Amino acid sequence: MPTPSAPPDAVEDRAVKRRTVLLDIAFLRLWTGATASGLATWALPFVLGLAVLDRTLTATDLGLLLAARTVGFLTAVPMAGVLADRHSRRGVVLWAGLAAGAAAPVLAAGLDRSVLLMATAAAVAGAGQGACRPAYQALTAEVVDADRRHQANAAMTLAVRATTLVGPSLAALLAAFLSTGALLVGIGLLWLVAACVPGRGARPGTANGAYPRSAGTDRASFLTEFTEGVREARRHPWFLAGLGALTAVIATGYSATGVALPMVSRDEYGTEVVLAGAMTAYTAGALAGALLIARWRPRSPGRAALTGLAAYGFAPLSLVFPVHPAVVMAAYAVAGIGIELFNVPWFTAAQREVAPDKLARVSSLDFLLSYGLAPVGLAVIAPAIDAFGARAVLAGCAVVCFAAPAAAALVPSTRTFSHPPAGTANAPRGAGPSA
Repeated sequence: MPTPSAPPDAVEDRAVKRRTVLLDIAFLRLWTGATASGLATWALPFVLGLAVLDRTLTATDLGLLLAARTVGFLTAVPMAGVLADRHSRRGVVLWAGLAAGAAAPVLAAGLDRSVLLMATAAAVAGAGQGACRPAYQALTAEVVDADRRHQANAAMTLAVRATTLVGPSLAALLAAFLSTGALLVGIGLLWLVAACVPGRGARPGTANGAYPRSAGTDRASFLTEFTEGVREARRHPWFLAGLGALTAVIATGYSATGVALPMVSRDEYGTEVVLAGAMTAYTAGALAGALLIARWRPRSPGRAALTGLAAYGFAPLSLVFPVHPAVVMAAYAVAGIGIELFNVPWFTAAQREVAPDKLARVSSLDFLLSYGLAPVGLAVIAPAIDAFGARAVLAGCAVVCFAAPAAAALVPSTRTFSHPPAGTANAPRGAGPSA
């Protein structure tokens, strides 16, 4: 008896799901825009650092500009989360990119003229960068179907790591031919690409990407709508546990990298080679991790992701005792691999599990806590080293990096990054087939 064939529509649907996301024009547009925004975000502090080298800026001015950018970033992230859920995610990406792009030539105009003007422009640039983050995260869920989001998120993070690895050499090469002001204008052009290239996706749960309009003229306040996003986050114990672990690792492990690694490289090894080698190894490891997770589908994705996050503890641990520089570089390579083993399943799970109309707000909460508390760690670690010594502080950072993900793994739903756990009677809202 012949086996009944599948309906043509079902066969076509399976063929589309098997096709690599890199052949999807809508995703390629989104990927190009996100890559441009990532490169522009990375390039700004590097180019401003070049201005310090050519004495156009002082080190104090640089600190002020970076602080202004951080304030703009942290202010815009929660607001953008609300706007991206209330209005078109594509529109938020457009206006955020245009704002950051417009700030770049203002920064160039203020060079060697007005630090106040540059600080204002840096705050606007930071706001544009912050607004893009949750909007791009939510837009990915609109552009890419659920079965290919894991691959899409891997491609996104791969692009970010590649630009981080290639960017310094490219910027140094361009600096030999272009002025700092011209490089800042170039950053503005990158933001124009980030703003204009991505297309609009279809918001899940609506027809043809239509955005629901309020039945009345009154809207809830920003605080009320952001609080709704917090309530949605609280519905997912795996998210709260994972976010707590991520925040702890970034506040301690990243701080050790940002402050202690340069000090150890200078004082213990007497050369900057260890610093440069460790950072290069970290980025190369992250590239390898992104390539690995693009194809690997662990049976327990949450536990594998938290194990990867805990691997960051090897970075500060390698600085506790005098070891060969190759050991430090290897530890940072392992940390880079681990962070991408966490990032891709983490983003994919949020896009799958969180209610679609609250995804941008939950994503903004993610960025606000994980990256927002990083400056606190950076500010605290240097005085802590002065008070307790580098070895004690670095050992403490390593313990936190190992312990926080382990504690998060005790929450049952973190095994699959879903709630309720897979196999129970009630499927999580918004859940689809695992990518």
